[in-house]
Amino acid sequence: MLQTNQQETKKILICAMGGEGGGVLMNWIVKAAWSKGFSVQATSVPGVAQRTGATTYYIEMLLQALPQGAPRPVFALTPTPGEIDLLIATEAAEAARAVSNGYITPDRTNLIASTSRAYLMPEKMAMTDGRIDNKKLTEVLKKTSFTCTLFDANQVAKESGAIVNAVMLGAVAAADVIGITLDEFIEAIRFEGKAVDSNISGINAGFTIGGRSTIELDIEDISLPSSVINLDGLFPESAHEIIKHGIDRLLDYQNKHYVESYLARLKRFKASDPVLLTVVAKQLALRMAYEDIIRVAQAKVRPERFTRIRNEAKSSSEDIVIVTDFFKPGITEIADMLPCWLGKRVLRWGQKKGKLDHFGFDMKVRTSTIVGFLKVWSLAKLKFWRPRTYRWSVEQRNIESWLNMVEKFSRIDINFAIEIAELARLIKGYGSTHRRGTANYSKIIEILVEPCLTIGKISAQDLENIRLSRDAATKDPDGSDLDKALTVT
Repeated sequence: MLQTNQQETKKILICAMGGEGGGVLMNWIVKAAWSKGFSVQATSVPGVAQRTGATTYYIEMLLQALPQGAPRPVFALTPTPGEIDLLIATEAAEAARAVSNGYITPDRTNLIASTSRAYLMPEKMAMTDGRIDNKKLTEVLKKTSFTCTLFDANQVAKESGAIVNAVMLGAVAAADVIGITLDEFIEAIRFEGKAVDSNISGINAGFTIGGRSTIELDIEDISLPSSVINLDGLFPESAHEIIKHGIDRLLDYQNKHYVESYLARLKRFKASDPVLLTVVAKQLALRMAYEDIIRVAQAKVRPERFTRIRNEAKSSSEDIVIVTDFFKPGITEIADMLPCWLGKRVLRWGQKKGKLDHFGFDMKVRTSTIVGFLKVWSLAKLKFWRPRTYRWSVEQRNIESWLNMVEKFSRIDINFAIEIAELARLIKGYGSTHRRGTANYSKIIEILVEPCLTIGKISAQDLENIRLSRDAATKDPDGSDLDKALTVT
Protein backbone atom coordinates (compact mmCIF):
# COMPACT_ATOMS: atom_id res chain seq x y z
CA MET A 1 0.00 0.00 0.00
CA LEU A 2 1.06 3.58 -0.71
CA GLN A 3 1.70 5.89 2.23
CA THR A 4 0.45 9.36 1.24
CA ASN A 5 2.08 12.61 2.27
CA GLN A 6 0.79 16.09 3.04
CA GLN A 7 1.65 17.53 -0.37
CA GLU A 8 -0.43 14.91 -2.22
CA THR A 9 -3.55 14.95 -0.08
CA LYS A 10 -6.29 17.31 0.99
CA LYS A 11 -8.00 16.85 4.33
CA ILE A 12 -11.53 18.15 4.79
CA LEU A 13 -13.59 18.36 7.97
CA ILE A 14 -17.33 19.12 7.87
CA CYS A 15 -19.10 20.22 11.06
CA ALA A 16 -22.88 20.18 10.72
CA MET A 17 -25.96 19.87 12.88
CA GLY A 18 -28.90 17.53 12.45
CA GLY A 19 -31.16 18.22 9.50
CA GLU A 20 -28.57 20.25 7.57
CA GLY A 21 -27.52 17.44 5.25
CA GLY A 22 -23.91 17.12 6.32
CA GLY A 23 -23.81 13.52 5.15
CA VAL A 24 -25.20 14.47 1.76
CA LEU A 25 -22.62 17.26 1.49
CA MET A 26 -19.91 14.71 2.21
CA ASN A 27 -21.31 12.37 -0.46
CA TRP A 28 -21.36 15.13 -3.08
CA ILE A 29 -17.71 15.92 -2.45
CA VAL A 30 -16.76 12.23 -2.54
CA LYS A 31 -18.68 11.59 -5.79
CA ALA A 32 -17.16 14.64 -7.47
CA ALA A 33 -13.69 13.46 -6.41
CA TRP A 34 -14.38 9.96 -7.77
CA SER A 35 -15.48 11.45 -11.08
CA LYS A 36 -12.01 13.00 -11.41
CA GLY A 37 -10.33 9.70 -10.58
CA PHE A 38 -9.14 10.87 -7.16
CA SER A 39 -8.63 8.33 -4.40
CA VAL A 40 -10.86 9.34 -1.50
CA GLN A 41 -12.06 8.09 1.88
CA ALA A 42 -14.80 9.51 4.12
CA THR A 43 -15.90 8.77 7.67
CA SER A 44 -18.48 10.32 10.01
CA VAL A 45 -18.76 10.69 13.79
CA PRO A 46 -22.28 11.41 15.17
CA GLY A 47 -22.71 14.25 17.64
CA VAL A 48 -24.07 13.63 21.15
CA ALA A 49 -26.98 16.06 20.74
CA GLN A 50 -28.06 19.01 18.62
CA ARG A 51 -26.12 21.67 20.52
CA THR A 52 -23.62 19.69 22.62
CA GLY A 53 -21.66 18.51 19.63
CA ALA A 54 -22.12 18.56 15.88
CA THR A 55 -21.87 15.52 13.66
CA THR A 56 -18.52 15.65 11.91
CA TYR A 57 -17.58 14.22 8.54
CA TYR A 58 -13.96 13.68 7.64
CA ILE A 59 -12.64 13.31 4.10
CA GLU A 60 -9.14 12.60 2.83
CA MET A 61 -8.41 12.59 -0.88
CA LEU A 62 -5.41 12.14 -3.12
CA LEU A 63 -5.52 14.88 -5.77
CA GLN A 64 -4.42 12.71 -8.65
CA ALA A 65 -5.56 9.65 -10.52
CA LEU A 66 -3.38 6.64 -9.82
CA PRO A 67 -2.15 4.50 -12.71
CA GLN A 68 -3.62 1.03 -13.19
CA GLY A 69 -2.25 -1.43 -10.67
CA ALA A 70 -0.68 1.24 -8.43
CA PRO A 71 -0.79 0.54 -4.67
CA ARG A 72 -3.74 2.03 -2.81
CA PRO A 73 -3.11 5.04 -0.55
CA VAL A 74 -3.50 4.78 3.22
CA PHE A 75 -5.89 7.34 4.71
CA ALA A 76 -6.66 8.22 8.32
CA LEU A 77 -10.09 7.53 9.79
CA THR A 78 -10.18 10.62 12.02
CA PRO A 79 -8.92 14.20 11.67
CA THR A 80 -5.67 15.33 13.27
CA PRO A 81 -5.36 18.82 14.80
CA GLY A 82 -3.20 21.11 12.69
CA GLU A 83 -3.66 19.06 9.52
CA ILE A 84 -6.98 20.28 8.11
CA ASP A 85 -6.87 21.97 4.68
CA LEU A 86 -10.57 22.83 4.44
CA LEU A 87 -13.07 23.13 7.28
CA ILE A 88 -16.77 23.60 6.51
CA ALA A 89 -19.05 24.66 9.38
CA THR A 90 -22.77 25.27 9.00
CA GLU A 91 -22.91 27.26 12.26
CA ALA A 92 -20.52 29.88 13.62
CA ALA A 93 -20.11 28.41 17.11
CA GLU A 94 -19.20 25.03 15.59
CA ALA A 95 -16.39 26.76 13.71
CA ALA A 96 -15.23 28.26 17.02
CA ARG A 97 -15.39 24.82 18.62
CA ALA A 98 -13.12 23.55 15.84
CA VAL A 99 -10.69 26.36 16.63
CA SER A 100 -10.54 25.32 20.30
CA ASN A 101 -9.93 21.71 19.24
CA GLY A 102 -6.99 22.77 17.07
CA TYR A 103 -8.57 21.88 13.72
CA ILE A 104 -8.31 25.43 12.34
CA THR A 105 -4.79 26.82 11.95
CA PRO A 106 -3.60 30.07 10.32
CA ASP A 107 -0.88 28.37 8.28
CA ARG A 108 -3.11 25.85 6.53
CA THR A 109 -6.85 25.80 7.12
CA ASN A 110 -9.26 27.39 4.63
CA LEU A 111 -12.43 28.07 6.60
CA ILE A 112 -15.93 28.28 5.13
CA ALA A 113 -18.53 28.92 7.81
CA SER A 114 -22.08 30.16 8.10
CA THR A 115 -22.61 33.13 10.39
CA SER A 116 -26.08 31.87 11.33
CA ARG A 117 -26.47 30.84 14.98
CA ALA A 118 -28.27 28.06 16.85
CA TYR A 119 -27.58 29.08 20.43
CA LEU A 120 -25.63 26.82 22.77
CA MET A 121 -27.15 25.65 26.04
CA PRO A 122 -24.88 27.95 28.17
CA GLU A 123 -26.06 30.90 26.05
CA LYS A 124 -29.71 30.02 26.65
CA MET A 125 -29.30 29.31 30.37
CA ALA A 126 -27.55 32.57 31.27
CA MET A 127 -29.56 34.87 33.54
CA THR A 128 -28.74 37.87 31.37
CA ASP A 129 -27.73 38.03 27.71
CA GLY A 130 -25.40 35.05 27.46
CA ARG A 131 -24.96 35.13 23.71
CA ILE A 132 -21.46 35.01 22.26
CA ASP A 133 -20.36 38.35 20.82
CA ASN A 134 -20.60 37.89 17.07
CA LYS A 135 -17.88 40.43 16.29
CA LYS A 136 -15.43 38.69 18.61
CA LEU A 137 -16.39 35.35 17.11
CA THR A 138 -15.71 36.68 13.62
CA GLU A 139 -12.35 38.12 14.67
CA VAL A 140 -11.29 34.80 16.17
CA LEU A 141 -12.22 32.87 13.04
CA LYS A 142 -10.43 35.34 10.78
CA LYS A 143 -7.24 35.38 12.85
CA THR A 144 -6.98 31.63 13.28
CA SER A 145 -7.59 30.55 9.66
CA PHE A 146 -5.50 30.77 6.52
CA THR A 147 -8.45 32.05 4.46
CA CYS A 148 -11.87 32.82 5.87
CA THR A 149 -15.25 32.90 4.11
CA LEU A 150 -18.17 33.86 6.35
CA PHE A 151 -21.77 34.43 5.25
CA ASP A 152 -25.29 33.61 6.41
CA ALA A 153 -25.77 30.33 4.56
CA ASN A 154 -29.19 29.72 6.12
CA GLN A 155 -30.56 32.97 4.72
CA VAL A 156 -29.04 32.27 1.30
CA ALA A 157 -30.58 28.80 1.40
CA LYS A 158 -34.03 30.22 2.16
CA GLU A 159 -33.84 32.71 -0.68
CA SER A 160 -32.60 30.11 -3.17
CA GLY A 161 -35.14 27.50 -2.08
CA ALA A 162 -32.44 25.02 -1.12
CA ILE A 163 -31.01 23.32 1.97
CA VAL A 164 -27.90 24.80 3.56
CA ASN A 165 -25.64 21.93 2.46
CA ALA A 166 -25.99 22.87 -1.22
CA VAL A 167 -25.13 26.49 -0.45
CA MET A 168 -22.01 25.41 1.45
CA LEU A 169 -20.99 23.22 -1.49
CA GLY A 170 -21.19 26.28 -3.76
CA ALA A 171 -18.89 28.18 -1.41
CA VAL A 172 -16.46 25.22 -1.52
CA ALA A 173 -16.41 25.45 -5.31
CA ALA A 174 -15.77 29.21 -5.16
CA ALA A 175 -12.88 28.75 -2.69
CA ASP A 176 -11.14 26.40 -5.18
CA VAL A 177 -9.16 24.56 -2.50
CA ILE A 178 -9.62 20.92 -3.53
CA GLY A 179 -9.37 21.16 -7.31
CA ILE A 180 -13.04 20.40 -8.05
CA THR A 181 -15.03 22.88 -10.13
CA LEU A 182 -18.61 24.10 -9.81
CA ASP A 183 -19.71 22.09 -12.85
CA GLU A 184 -18.19 18.91 -11.43
CA PHE A 185 -20.07 19.40 -8.16
CA ILE A 186 -23.28 20.02 -10.12
CA GLU A 187 -22.77 16.74 -11.95
CA ALA A 188 -22.41 14.99 -8.57
CA ILE A 189 -25.76 16.50 -7.53
CA ARG A 190 -27.37 15.30 -10.75
CA PHE A 191 -25.85 11.85 -10.33
CA GLU A 192 -27.44 11.51 -6.90
CA GLY A 193 -30.77 12.58 -8.38
CA LYS A 194 -32.42 14.04 -5.26
CA ALA A 195 -34.03 17.52 -5.33
CA VAL A 196 -31.74 18.33 -8.24
CA ASP A 197 -33.22 21.71 -9.23
CA SER A 198 -33.30 23.16 -5.72
CA ASN A 199 -29.82 21.85 -4.92
CA ILE A 200 -28.40 23.36 -8.10
CA SER A 201 -30.07 26.64 -7.20
CA GLY A 202 -28.42 26.44 -3.77
CA ILE A 203 -24.96 25.62 -5.10
CA ASN A 204 -25.13 28.50 -7.59
CA ALA A 205 -26.19 30.88 -4.81
CA GLY A 206 -23.35 29.67 -2.60
CA PHE A 207 -20.87 29.99 -5.46
CA THR A 208 -21.93 33.60 -5.97
CA ILE A 209 -21.59 34.49 -2.30
CA GLY A 210 -18.51 32.37 -1.69
CA GLY A 211 -14.91 33.48 -2.00
CA ARG A 212 -11.90 34.08 0.13
CA SER A 213 -12.87 37.41 1.71
CA THR A 214 -15.10 37.89 4.72
CA ILE A 215 -17.85 40.46 4.23
CA GLU A 216 -17.39 42.83 7.12
CA LEU A 217 -20.70 44.66 6.75
CA ASP A 218 -23.52 43.49 8.98
CA ILE A 219 -25.98 41.63 6.80
CA GLU A 220 -28.89 43.67 8.15
CA ASP A 221 -27.19 46.91 7.14
CA ILE A 222 -27.20 45.81 3.51
CA SER A 223 -30.98 45.86 3.41
CA LEU A 224 -30.76 49.62 3.89
CA PRO A 225 -30.24 52.18 1.11
CA SER A 226 -26.62 52.80 0.16
CA SER A 227 -26.83 56.30 1.64
CA VAL A 228 -26.74 54.87 5.16
CA ILE A 229 -24.13 52.14 4.53
CA ASN A 230 -20.75 53.14 5.89
CA LEU A 231 -18.05 52.26 3.35
CA ASP A 232 -15.27 53.95 5.33
CA GLY A 233 -12.38 51.56 5.82
CA LEU A 234 -13.75 49.11 3.29
CA PHE A 235 -12.88 51.05 0.12
CA PRO A 236 -11.04 54.27 -0.78
CA GLU A 237 -13.23 57.36 -0.56
CA SER A 238 -12.76 58.11 -4.26
CA ALA A 239 -14.77 54.98 -5.12
CA HIS A 240 -17.59 55.44 -2.60
CA GLU A 241 -20.01 57.25 -4.91
CA ILE A 242 -19.87 54.70 -7.72
CA ILE A 243 -20.02 51.78 -5.25
CA LYS A 244 -23.14 53.24 -3.63
CA HIS A 245 -24.75 53.51 -7.05
CA GLY A 246 -23.88 49.85 -7.59
CA ILE A 247 -25.39 48.87 -4.23
CA ASP A 248 -28.65 50.69 -5.02
CA ARG A 249 -28.83 49.07 -8.43
CA LEU A 250 -28.29 45.54 -7.13
CA LEU A 251 -30.66 45.97 -4.19
CA ASP A 252 -33.35 46.91 -6.70
CA TYR A 253 -32.29 44.14 -9.06
CA GLN A 254 -32.11 41.22 -6.62
CA ASN A 255 -31.52 41.40 -2.83
CA LYS A 256 -29.05 42.22 -0.05
CA HIS A 257 -27.14 38.95 -0.48
CA TYR A 258 -26.43 39.88 -4.08
CA VAL A 259 -25.02 43.15 -2.77
CA GLU A 260 -22.82 41.09 -0.45
CA SER A 261 -21.48 39.24 -3.46
CA TYR A 262 -20.82 42.56 -5.23
CA LEU A 263 -18.82 43.90 -2.28
CA ALA A 264 -16.90 40.64 -1.88
CA ARG A 265 -15.85 40.73 -5.51
CA LEU A 266 -14.81 44.37 -5.23
CA LYS A 267 -12.63 43.72 -2.18
CA ARG A 268 -10.18 41.92 -4.46
CA PHE A 269 -9.38 45.35 -5.94
CA LYS A 270 -9.44 47.35 -2.72
CA ALA A 271 -5.68 47.93 -2.76
CA SER A 272 -5.48 48.37 -6.54
CA ASP A 273 -5.21 51.59 -8.51
CA PRO A 274 -8.17 53.88 -7.61
CA VAL A 275 -9.12 54.30 -11.28
CA LEU A 276 -9.19 50.53 -11.78
CA LEU A 277 -11.33 50.07 -8.66
CA THR A 278 -13.81 52.68 -9.88
CA VAL A 279 -14.08 51.15 -13.35
CA VAL A 280 -14.51 47.64 -11.96
CA ALA A 281 -17.13 48.88 -9.46
CA LYS A 282 -19.18 50.41 -12.26
CA GLN A 283 -18.88 47.62 -14.81
CA LEU A 284 -19.35 44.89 -12.22
CA ALA A 285 -22.63 46.40 -11.02
CA LEU A 286 -23.83 46.63 -14.62
CA ARG A 287 -22.83 43.05 -15.41
CA MET A 288 -24.39 41.66 -12.25
CA ALA A 289 -27.63 43.49 -13.08
CA TYR A 290 -27.84 41.88 -16.51
CA GLU A 291 -31.01 42.30 -18.50
CA ASP A 292 -33.54 39.49 -18.64
CA ILE A 293 -37.32 39.18 -18.93
CA ILE A 294 -37.73 39.80 -15.21
CA ARG A 295 -35.71 43.01 -15.42
CA VAL A 296 -37.77 44.23 -18.37
CA ALA A 297 -40.96 43.57 -16.43
CA GLN A 298 -39.57 45.44 -13.42
CA ALA A 299 -39.01 48.50 -15.58
CA LYS A 300 -42.44 48.37 -17.20
CA VAL A 301 -44.48 48.36 -13.98
CA ARG A 302 -42.72 51.21 -12.18
CA PRO A 303 -45.14 54.02 -11.23
CA GLU A 304 -42.74 56.66 -12.51
CA ARG A 305 -42.92 55.09 -15.99
CA PHE A 306 -46.65 55.68 -16.25
CA THR A 307 -46.19 59.22 -14.96
CA ARG A 308 -43.55 59.85 -17.62
CA ILE A 309 -45.82 58.45 -20.36
CA ARG A 310 -48.69 60.72 -19.30
CA ASN A 311 -46.36 63.72 -19.24
CA GLU A 312 -45.00 62.91 -22.69
CA ALA A 313 -48.54 62.52 -24.01
CA LYS A 314 -49.42 65.85 -22.36
CA SER A 315 -52.56 64.26 -20.97
CA SER A 316 -54.68 65.67 -18.19
CA SER A 317 -55.85 63.75 -15.16
CA GLU A 318 -59.23 63.25 -16.87
CA ASP A 319 -57.77 61.74 -20.06
CA ILE A 320 -57.70 57.98 -20.60
CA VAL A 321 -54.22 56.85 -21.62
CA ILE A 322 -53.85 53.33 -23.02
CA VAL A 323 -50.38 51.79 -22.75
CA THR A 324 -49.67 48.72 -24.86
CA ASP A 325 -46.36 46.90 -24.38
CA PHE A 326 -45.00 44.63 -27.08
CA PHE A 327 -43.04 41.51 -26.19
CA LYS A 328 -41.39 39.00 -28.48
CA PRO A 329 -39.57 36.39 -26.39
CA GLY A 330 -37.43 34.04 -28.46
CA ILE A 331 -35.64 30.76 -27.85
CA THR A 332 -32.80 32.46 -25.97
CA GLU A 333 -35.07 34.43 -23.66
CA ILE A 334 -37.07 31.31 -22.86
CA ALA A 335 -33.95 29.19 -22.27
CA ASP A 336 -32.47 31.89 -20.03
CA MET A 337 -35.37 31.55 -17.58
CA LEU A 338 -35.32 27.76 -17.35
CA PRO A 339 -33.32 25.61 -14.92
CA CYS A 340 -29.73 25.01 -16.07
CA TRP A 341 -30.17 21.50 -17.43
CA LEU A 342 -33.33 22.36 -19.36
CA GLY A 343 -32.08 25.74 -20.56
CA LYS A 344 -29.03 24.10 -22.14
CA ARG A 345 -31.19 21.61 -24.00
CA VAL A 346 -33.57 24.26 -25.32
CA LEU A 347 -30.67 26.43 -26.45
CA ARG A 348 -28.95 23.50 -28.20
CA TRP A 349 -32.24 22.71 -29.96
CA GLY A 350 -32.56 26.32 -31.10
CA GLN A 351 -28.98 26.37 -32.40
CA LYS A 352 -29.44 23.05 -34.22
CA LYS A 353 -32.66 24.24 -35.87
CA GLY A 354 -31.29 27.70 -36.64
CA LYS A 355 -34.08 29.39 -34.71
CA LEU A 356 -32.15 31.60 -32.28
CA ASP A 357 -32.61 34.73 -34.40
CA HIS A 358 -35.75 33.78 -36.33
CA PHE A 359 -38.25 32.51 -33.81
CA GLY A 360 -40.36 34.30 -31.23
CA PHE A 361 -43.81 34.82 -29.78
CA ASP A 362 -45.50 38.14 -30.54
CA MET A 363 -47.32 39.40 -27.47
CA LYS A 364 -49.26 42.59 -26.82
CA VAL A 365 -50.05 43.45 -23.22
CA ARG A 366 -52.08 46.49 -22.19
CA THR A 367 -50.29 47.39 -18.99
CA SER A 368 -52.69 50.29 -18.42
CA THR A 369 -55.42 47.73 -17.61
CA ILE A 370 -55.63 45.80 -14.35
CA VAL A 371 -55.29 42.38 -16.01
CA GLY A 372 -52.40 43.46 -18.25
CA PHE A 373 -50.60 45.20 -15.42
CA LEU A 374 -50.94 42.15 -13.15
CA LYS A 375 -49.46 39.89 -15.84
CA VAL A 376 -46.30 41.98 -16.09
CA TRP A 377 -46.23 42.67 -12.35
CA SER A 378 -46.30 38.92 -11.65
CA LEU A 379 -43.38 38.45 -14.00
CA ALA A 380 -41.42 41.19 -12.23
CA LYS A 381 -41.95 39.35 -8.92
CA LEU A 382 -40.00 36.31 -10.17
CA LYS A 383 -36.73 37.67 -8.76
CA PHE A 384 -36.62 34.74 -6.36
CA TRP A 385 -36.42 32.38 -9.37
CA ARG A 386 -33.53 34.19 -11.05
CA PRO A 387 -30.68 32.35 -9.19
CA ARG A 388 -32.14 29.03 -10.37
CA THR A 389 -31.98 29.93 -14.06
CA TYR A 390 -29.60 28.96 -16.82
CA ARG A 391 -28.75 32.59 -17.58
CA TRP A 392 -27.77 33.23 -13.94
CA SER A 393 -25.24 30.38 -13.90
CA VAL A 394 -23.71 31.49 -17.20
CA GLU A 395 -23.46 35.14 -16.17
CA GLN A 396 -21.87 34.38 -12.79
CA ARG A 397 -19.20 32.17 -14.36
CA ASN A 398 -18.45 34.77 -17.04
CA ILE A 399 -18.23 37.55 -14.44
CA GLU A 400 -15.71 35.55 -12.40
CA SER A 401 -13.64 34.83 -15.53
CA TRP A 402 -13.59 38.55 -16.40
CA LEU A 403 -12.62 39.58 -12.86
CA ASN A 404 -9.84 36.99 -12.74
CA MET A 405 -8.43 38.35 -15.99
CA VAL A 406 -8.58 41.95 -14.74
CA GLU A 407 -6.84 40.91 -11.53
CA LYS A 408 -4.05 39.07 -13.37
CA PHE A 409 -3.34 42.02 -15.66
CA SER A 410 -3.40 44.44 -12.71
CA ARG A 411 -0.15 42.80 -11.63
CA ILE A 412 1.37 43.23 -15.11
CA ASP A 413 0.13 46.60 -16.41
CA ILE A 414 -2.50 48.66 -14.62
CA ASN A 415 -3.57 50.57 -17.75
CA PHE A 416 -4.14 47.36 -19.65
CA ALA A 417 -6.15 45.99 -16.70
CA ILE A 418 -8.36 49.08 -16.89
CA GLU A 419 -8.97 48.40 -20.58
CA ILE A 420 -9.94 44.80 -19.78
CA ALA A 421 -12.37 46.11 -17.17
CA GLU A 422 -13.86 48.52 -19.72
CA LEU A 423 -14.36 45.67 -22.20
CA ALA A 424 -17.35 44.60 -20.11
CA ARG A 425 -19.23 47.51 -21.71
CA LEU A 426 -19.64 45.35 -24.82
CA ILE A 427 -21.82 42.80 -23.02
CA LYS A 428 -25.31 44.16 -22.56
CA GLY A 429 -28.96 43.53 -23.33
CA TYR A 430 -30.42 40.11 -23.97
CA GLY A 431 -31.29 37.93 -26.94
CA SER A 432 -29.48 38.78 -30.18
CA THR A 433 -28.03 42.00 -28.71
CA HIS A 434 -26.40 40.06 -25.90
CA ARG A 435 -25.11 37.36 -28.27
CA ARG A 436 -23.47 39.92 -30.57
CA GLY A 437 -21.87 41.77 -27.69
CA THR A 438 -20.58 38.57 -26.13
CA ALA A 439 -19.18 37.39 -29.47
CA ASN A 440 -17.31 40.69 -29.97
CA TYR A 441 -15.97 40.56 -26.42
CA SER A 442 -14.77 36.96 -26.91
CA LYS A 443 -13.01 37.88 -30.17
CA ILE A 444 -11.02 40.65 -28.50
CA ILE A 445 -10.12 38.43 -25.55
CA GLU A 446 -8.97 35.58 -27.79
CA ILE A 447 -7.03 37.61 -30.36
CA LEU A 448 -5.61 40.51 -28.31
CA VAL A 449 -5.74 39.69 -24.61
CA GLU A 450 -4.84 36.03 -24.14
CA PRO A 451 -1.56 36.28 -26.13
CA CYS A 452 -0.47 39.14 -23.84
CA LEU A 453 -1.23 37.01 -20.81
CA THR A 454 0.92 34.21 -22.23
CA ILE A 455 3.84 36.56 -22.88
CA GLY A 456 3.45 38.30 -19.54
CA LYS A 457 4.16 41.85 -20.71
CA ILE A 458 2.29 44.70 -22.39
CA SER A 459 3.53 47.05 -25.10
CA ALA A 460 2.16 50.48 -25.98
CA GLN A 461 0.84 48.97 -29.22
CA ASP A 462 -1.06 46.28 -27.30
CA LEU A 463 -2.76 48.99 -25.27
CA GLU A 464 -3.69 50.96 -28.39
CA ASN A 465 -4.97 47.84 -30.17
CA ILE A 466 -7.42 46.95 -27.43
CA ARG A 467 -8.71 50.54 -27.26
CA LEU A 468 -9.28 50.69 -31.01
CA SER A 469 -10.96 47.29 -31.06
CA ARG A 470 -13.27 48.17 -28.20
CA ASP A 471 -14.26 51.43 -29.87
CA ALA A 472 -14.90 49.60 -33.16
CA ALA A 473 -17.12 47.02 -31.44
CA THR A 474 -19.01 49.78 -29.63
CA LYS A 475 -19.73 51.73 -32.82
CA ASP A 476 -20.72 48.67 -34.86
CA PRO A 477 -22.27 45.89 -32.75
CA ASP A 478 -22.61 43.61 -35.80
CA GLY A 479 -18.83 43.19 -35.75
CA SER A 480 -17.72 44.23 -39.25
CA ASP A 481 -15.74 47.25 -37.99
CA LEU A 482 -14.24 45.08 -35.26
CA ASP A 483 -13.12 42.49 -37.80
CA LYS A 484 -11.37 45.28 -39.77
CA ALA A 485 -9.70 46.60 -36.62
CA LEU A 486 -8.51 43.13 -35.65
CA THR A 487 -7.17 42.55 -39.17
CA VAL A 488 -5.13 45.75 -38.96
CA THR A 489 -3.67 44.79 -35.57
